[in-house]
Amino acid sequence: MTSSEITFPLQLARTMRFTLGAPRAFTVSPDGGRVVYLRSGSGTDRSGQLWVLDLDGDSGPRERLVADPQALLGGSRERLSAQERARRERSREGSSGIVGYALDGAAESAAFALSGKVYVADLGAGTARALPVPGPVIDPRPSPDGRHVAYVSKGALRVVGVDGEADRALAEPEDGHVTYGLAEFIAAEEMHRFQGFWWSPESDRLLVARVDDSPVQRWWIADPAHPERKPAEVAYPAAGTPNAEVGLHVVDLDGRRTEVVWDRDRFPYLARVHWSSYGAPLLLVQARDQGSQLYLAVDPETGATRTVHADEDAVWLELFPGVPAWAPDGRLVRITDEGGARRLAVGDRTLTRGRLHIQSVLDIGDSDVLVSASAGADAAEPETGESHVYRVNELGVERVSEGGGVHTAVRSGRVTVLVSAAPERPGSTARVLRDGKEVAVVENRAERPVLTARPVLTEGGARRIPCAVLLPTGYSESDGPLPVLMDPYGGPHGRRVVAAHNPHLTSQWFADQGFAVVVADGRGTPGRSPAWEKAVKDDLALSLDDQVEALHGLAERFPLDLDRVAIRGWSFGGFLAGLAALRRPDVFHAAVVGAPVTDQRLYDTHYTERYLGDPAKNPEVYAHNSLVTDAGLSEAAEQVRPMLIIHGLADDNVVVAHSLRLSSALLAAGRPHEVLPLSGVTHMTPQEKVAENLLLLQVDFLKRSLGL
Repeated sequence: MTSSEITFPLQLARTMRFTLGAPRAFTVSPDGGRVVYLRSGSGTDRSGQLWVLDLDGDSGPRERLVADPQALLGGSRERLSAQERARRERSREGSSGIVGYALDGAAESAAFALSGKVYVADLGAGTARALPVPGPVIDPRPSPDGRHVAYVSKGALRVVGVDGEADRALAEPEDGHVTYGLAEFIAAEEMHRFQGFWWSPESDRLLVARVDDSPVQRWWIADPAHPERKPAEVAYPAAGTPNAEVGLHVVDLDGRRTEVVWDRDRFPYLARVHWSSYGAPLLLVQARDQGSQLYLAVDPETGATRTVHADEDAVWLELFPGVPAWAPDGRLVRITDEGGARRLAVGDRTLTRGRLHIQSVLDIGDSDVLVSASAGADAAEPETGESHVYRVNELGVERVSEGGGVHTAVRSGRVTVLVSAAPERPGSTARVLRDGKEVAVVENRAERPVLTARPVLTEGGARRIPCAVLLPTGYSESDGPLPVLMDPYGGPHGRRVVAAHNPHLTSQWFADQGFAVVVADGRGTPGRSPAWEKAVKDDLALSLDDQVEALHGLAERFPLDLDRVAIRGWSFGGFLAGLAALRRPDVFHAAVVGAPVTDQRLYDTHYTERYLGDPAKNPEVYAHNSLVTDAGLSEAAEQVRPMLIIHGLADDNVVVAHSLRLSSALLAAGRPHEVLPLSGVTHMTPQEKVAENLLLLQVDFLKRSLGL
């Protein structure tokens, strides 16, 4: 089949949304001599490989393949443990092969897990070998001096010499509910803390998380398509129920253990851990209501902690990538919400103002901090959907990235890998800069899409809601107004209006089926201001108001037929789509409701309680934000709007009970609807045929429902 014969839904599925073949997970060696990264062999190859770009070769930069999973496994099929599958689901990792790696301090060797085994790669020689250790293995990490590898197997933290000798357990679980060295469910799912152990800079000890999930309620995820199989047991901390108990220990290489002590009753969430040569081990711990948090320095000898800084917020405190951390001079680097802006703080000083909205810290150098930021509330002009890389220090702020788009970076010393995407070109470009000058470009092997996205990035409504509008390819004004498809995520941590090409491809495909597609990032979505994000406190349903406002505002400038409006979404977007059909049938005429959170009491603690509080104390808040308690279920028949509910039966994040309860409530209220169960599918849809046909089925439903 030639590329011209491949349909977009099939290509989107085969390429895993055009991520396969694109380089990712960059690391720059401390001496600036090499760049390490992952990339699969082609735009349809799901197996990640480990690559090195040597920058200082005699003939210029040279790219080398260091580890190829197919060669290492000798053609054998990759096997994953249940814990590794769950770990990948938490990080939304759908590919195979080498999906992550860790380096020693000099970036001379790498460790990675493959098919449950530990592999160590010599980056200079370009060779990799398996270590003879018990498995299945999770998250192997070399010590900074490169002499040892720590890893987790069957809930125990173990360490082995890089030569494969002296393998031993440093911390073993006391029972089946305890693990050492792994992140608990909500740390990985909601805090984006995927690690459970951290090496000391001197390589002589580790900080190790101890997780006891015995207090957590048990749920059972069954596969109805295979009744002969036992349901999977899942420890799921739903809102208002007990969390796992998380502690931390300093563990020496001889197994001596010292417990780290802090007020775990008041601050049970271990949100961040940082250990570098610039200061004592640093923790960020949060209260359960996420209104207060402490930055704690740890004494590794005694386990005692002292408070370095404390934060409080009347709404909630957000967590950010790259912080907290120590600067080389020992000052604390953090991101803080002050004066209506999200700012960078180093020590006692905030170094940025309201014109920048800080998103993450990318690197901390001797004389500056490298950050990712978008235009803040005080910016001279809006930069809809853009993110840029900036150097920040006491002297001011300097933009590193050039041109409109979405930019991020990885840096070490004089070398920066700047990854950039723009609306006018597919994919992304990874440029390697030394002292600001380009010295190499890392090859991107991702496929070129068979269609071109043409998003118009704009603002809609009185609140100037960031929006992307996509019209059919070749549309002219003489074609008249178009039926509308709202295509949002629309909630926390899900920015969809971005100044890049590939994120809008699916929306463009829907547009080419005859729709005007609108993507709107209303209140609750990131990238604008703290107040914009925190406006949804106690009222996630507020996001629907902004979808309506954006729609009506854009109708004044774009050919939108307001008598034919549909909405589709997944996860929070699925909740939003269901909410639209039930509460605003005067605006929305059909809805595709994918993997929706319909009963907020069924979603996890750290996420749900941040926005809605304790369900025992705020039952009315939960009722207002839940679809299954919606009074609109019993409205008159003429207000019924077609709904297609889609859900993966293997979803252990938004469990299928959400959709089943919605369907039951709709049926009890006499409201017709359609349900599409996806056997064997999780919250992601990595299966090729499933992902392809889901798009086709949605278009069929939308056209039928709108009478097209």
